[in-house]
Amino acid sequence: MDFSLIAQQLINAVSLGSLYGLIAIGYTMVYGILRLINFAHGDVMMMGCFFAFYGIMIFSMPWWLSFPVAIVLTAFLGILIDRGAYRPVRNAPRISALITAIGVSFFLENLGLVVFGGRPKGFPRPELFAGIYTFGDIRFLGLSIWVPLIALVLLAGILFLVYRTRVGRAMRCISYDMETTRLMGVDVNRIIAITFAAGSAAAAAGGILWAMKYPQINPLMGIIPGLKAFVAAVLGGIGNVVGAMLGGLLLGMAEILLVAIRPDLSGYRDAIAFGILILILLFRPTGLMGEKLPE
Repeated sequence: MDFSLIAQQLINAVSLGSLYGLIAIGYTMVYGILRLINFAHGDVMMMGCFFAFYGIMIFSMPWWLSFPVAIVLTAFLGILIDRGAYRPVRNAPRISALITAIGVSFFLENLGLVVFGGRPKGFPRPELFAGIYTFGDIRFLGLSIWVPLIALVLLAGILFLVYRTRVGRAMRCISYDMETTRLMGVDVNRIIAITFAAGSAAAAAGGILWAMKYPQINPLMGIIPGLKAFVAAVLGGIGNVVGAMLGGLLLGMAEILLVAIRPDLSGYRDAIAFGILILILLFRPTGLMGEKLPE
C-alpha cells in the first residue's frame, strides 16, 4: 500500500471517527450524570437532520441559518425527552429508565416514519463543504477536513461548559452524589436538562455532518451510527468526554484502515465495531480513559 493511499484512508478515518466522537459525547454526558444509557440518542440525531432538511426545503432558510436552528431545536427536544420520559422515572430502578430509553427510541423512529415518511430524502450539501481538494495523488472532499475541525471546536465548547462554568461544576457534583448536591441547593433537574440539551445539540451537529457526508436521510438512519457511537463511548471510557472523542477516532480508524488493508472484509465493517465492544467489555470495561465510578 503506497503512501498516498494510506494518507487518503487516514483522512477518511479521522473524518468518520470525528462523527462517531461527536455523537458519543451525548451518550457519555448523560451516563456520567444519570448512569443511564440513552438509547434514543441516535434517533435524536436523526431528528436534528430532519429539522435541518426541512428548514432548507420548506422554510427556504440558507444552510448557515437552518443548521444552527436545527441544533437549537434538537437541544430543546432533548430537554423535552428528559422532562417527559426520564424525569418521572428518575427515582425508579435503573431497569425502568433503560426500558424507557428503548421506548423513546421506538417512539421517535415511528414518529419519524409517520411524519416524514419512510422514503429516503437527499440531504443538501452546501458548496462550502462540497469542494474536492487535491494534494499530489491525494484527493478528498472538503467536508473530510471540515468535520474534524468542527468536532474539535464543539469538543472545546463542551469541555469549557463542563470544567469552566458553574453549570459544569454542578454536573460533576451530580455525577458523584446527586442527593448531596440537591441538599446543597442545586436545582438538579435543571442541570440534568442542560446536560440533555448539550448532548442532543452535539448529536444534531454530528448528524448534520453525517447527512452531508452520506447525503441521504430517513427515519431509521440513527440506529447504526447511534450504536457505533455507543461503542465509541464505551471504548474511550463512558462518562469521559475526551474519551468519547478518542474512542470515536479509534473506532473510525479501525473500520476504515482494516477495510483498506483487507477489502475482502468490507462486508464485516459493522461487525468490527461490535467485536471491539465485546473485547473492551471483557478486558477493560471502564474503557481507555474511564475511571471506576462509585455506585
